[in-house]
Amino acid sequence: MTGAAPRPRRPRRAPKPPSVLLSKAGVTALLGLATLYTLLPLTWLLLSSTKSREDLFGTNGFALGDEVHLADNLSHLFEADGGVYARWLINTVLYAGVGALLAAVFSVAAGYAFDKLSFPGKERLFSLVLVGVMVPGTAMAIPLYLLAAKAGLVNTFWGVFIPGLVFPFGVYLARVFSASYVPDEVLEAARMDGAGEFRTFCRIAFPMIAPGFVTIFLFQFTQIWNSFFLPLVMLSDQDLYPVNLGLYVWYSSALTQGHPEDYLLAVVGSLVAVAPLIAVFLMLQRFWKSGMTAGAVK
Repeated sequence: MTGAAPRPRRPRRAPKPPSVLLSKAGVTALLGLATLYTLLPLTWLLLSSTKSREDLFGTNGFALGDEVHLADNLSHLFEADGGVYARWLINTVLYAGVGALLAAVFSVAAGYAFDKLSFPGKERLFSLVLVGVMVPGTAMAIPLYLLAAKAGLVNTFWGVFIPGLVFPFGVYLARVFSASYVPDEVLEAARMDGAGEFRTFCRIAFPMIAPGFVTIFLFQFTQIWNSFFLPLVMLSDQDLYPVNLGLYVWYSSALTQGHPEDYLLAVVGSLVAVAPLIAVFLMLQRFWKSGMTAGAVK
């Protein structure tokens, strides 16, 4: 009995070459474009802030003027309208700095509770937190205004400050950080030694979640610092404006009321407003890097 003839082997197909976008050159090119997209506006802002009003409108945006007027522009910025820009800057530091700090504390405490503590309805409450993450902040501005109107907080410092204390995405991140950084065995040992829940959180869990705390602080600090629509809806007193809203007033004045000097103020003020963000990120860089990779390995 003869066996069946062996089937001819199909030739193996050569592996497909990687996509151009996924190649090393493609990835490098994409990163280069992203870098240019980030640096070009900052470069324009820096160069424009060194020009006089005549050079600002009479030269190319990426060209230097005849002389460097940065010192004069900064002096004029902080003297314009009775020094109101310094007031706007202080307001923004209070809104963003103090607000983000308290929001990070509340978020870490809530995330730790959702991760390590057991209480009725925990997962349903956490589902509501996730719903809050998906709702954009601009959609909440009008409801917040109506609530503030009933509470008498419209056109007050608290009308902008209090909403910044709520950060659902920070609560979600804090739960992830707590699950990654805080071992259950350490908490059990602390409880066996007689430590209460509050002391366990403050003395043991919170130092372990420090990178996550800094990451949450940076996210909320940036979000409040760049907030525009809520202050626009909530405030009418210029002394309570944050920097973004004040710069918008100057920019609108330059376009609609024929005050070209206000355009230069808006440009120089934007440069000054960016500086604190860069400084905060550089100071907290090492915490931020470790915090961003915390969820990668458990």
